Order: sequence, then C-alpha cells, then structure tokens
Amino acid sequence: MLITKTFHDVPSKLDNGRPIRIFVISPVVPNYPQAKFPGVVCFSEIYQVTGPVERFAGQIASQGYVVACPSSYHEFEGPEAIPYDTEGTDRGNRYKIEKDIAAYDEDATLSVDLLVSLQNCNGRIAATGMCLGGHLAFRAAFDPRVLSSVCFFATDIHSATLGKGKKDNSLARVHRGDMTGKGELVMIFGKQDTHVPREGRDLIRKTLEDAEVPCSFLEVQAQHAFIRDESSKGRWDAALTRSLFTFMMEVFDRTIGRDLGPKVDKGEKVEHTLPEALIHVDLDEKGNDE
Repeated sequence: MLITKTFHDVPSKLDNGRPIRIFVISPVVPNYPQAKFPGVVCFSEIYQVTGPVERFAGQIASQGYVVACPSSYHEFEGPEAIPYDTEGTDRGNRYKIEKDIAAYDEDATLSVDLLVSLQNCNGRIAATGMCLGGHLAFRAAFDPRVLSSVCFFATDIHSATLGKGKKDNSLARVHRGDMTGKGELVMIFGKQDTHVPREGRDLIRKTLEDAEVPCSFLEVQAQHAFIRDESSKGRWDAALTRSLFTFMMEVFDRTIGRDLGPKVDKGEKVEHTLPEALIHVDLDEKGNDE
C-alpha cells in the first residue's frame, strides 16, 4: 500500500505540558477516504526516530497499519534523531537512565491514545520496538488495549536497570500478574547479543512462563541491533530481518488485523492426541479390527 507521513505534538502531563512528538505513518488506499486500519506503536532505540526506525515503521504501515513512533527523549531535547556515533550513543544512554519509568509509560499511553483517536484507525492496537524500544513495547503490553507486542532484542529487562535510578519494575510486574490475561507477547533475541546474556534471556522466559503470559520466545543466530540497516557496526542481517518481519506481521494480522469480537476464555485444555499410526497399533494389540 501507499503510505503518508505526518506528526502530532501531544502535551505531556509529566513534563509540565512540554509536548511529545509522535510521528504517524499511515496506509492510503486511493478513492477510499474513510478506510480504517489497526494501529501499531513502534518504539525506537536510544537514538529516537532514526532512518532505520522510520523505514521499519513504514514497512509495517504499507501492510495496512497506522503506525505511531514516539520521540522518547522529549524531556531533554527536540524530536530530531540522535546520530549513530560515539557522542550520540553516550547521549542516548545517559537519557535512558535519567528519564522516569512513569514518563516512559506516559509516552506509551499517549501514543495509544493518539492512535485510537485517529479517524483512520479502528482502535485495535499492537506494539513493537527494538533495543530500548523493545523494552518499551514489553511494558506497553501491560495496557489492556495493546493486544500483542513484538519485542526485538529488548534491553535492561533482565537486569531491571531502565529509567531513573536504574531500577525498573518490568519483571516484578509480570511476576505479580500485571501481564497475565492480556495480549500476546513475542520476545526475539540474538544468541550472540552481548547486551542480554543467556542468563538474562532465561530469566525473562521463566518469569513470563511462570506468569502464564502467552509468549513466543525466539532466540536466533544474530547479534544486537541485527535489524538496523544503517550504522549497525557489521551486525545487520537483512535475510533474518525479513524472516522475522514476516513472523511479526503474522502475529499482528492474527491479533489485530481483523475484528474478532471480545475474547471468551472457556478454560478448555489442549488434549493430547496420538498419531494415527500409534492408534492403529494400539487397537491391533487389543485384538480389535481396524
């Protein structure tokens, strides 16, 4: 589909009214001005909404989704992208631990609020993000309006070090059930990601499974930032990115791509089913005719 780009400056209550700029990329179907689409919040890395993030969001939008990309560091500077260089990396990492967790959560709420208010959005919302944005997409799953979240190499969840004081409560909230019974979650990590070691990935997976969160946990042969198609320091894997993008779109298509009505959990359990060959063998042993 064709896409258009715009932005909205939305006042932030926790930042004395200083607005957060939320970039919006929308699909367009010629001659259908009243078309409505599901919405996706796309959270960025520590560099705000860069070219790679915008292109990633644009690909989602072209599949038929209205995508909102919030500028995460509006408390500290404007909405411009932070350069992928040493100074920019240091600045982004500094902001990451100077911003309050409540402010991160407000950004997510404002982004969802914006999407559901748009005339071309049908109110069915998902989230995604990478690096810092992966963690923010993870936290967005606490919002019952977010029906699925796909998190790429989310940082600081295992160590609980996001935000001011480097002490977030993401896994603690999962442990106490704040994500249970809500949307579907997908966690994607590279096995060579030095930012999230095996022990950290195991902790995240166990916490989610213990809390009975519906989660797909993917570990692939890749490093950190493997979906970034610019300044990735040799880590970008285009083929793997394409494959996982397809996986993500299946999740979005299934969870928000159509109106399924309210969820009704009947408590039904999946029954263990034997293959046909084993059933026939069992019958033979009992002397029954096939």
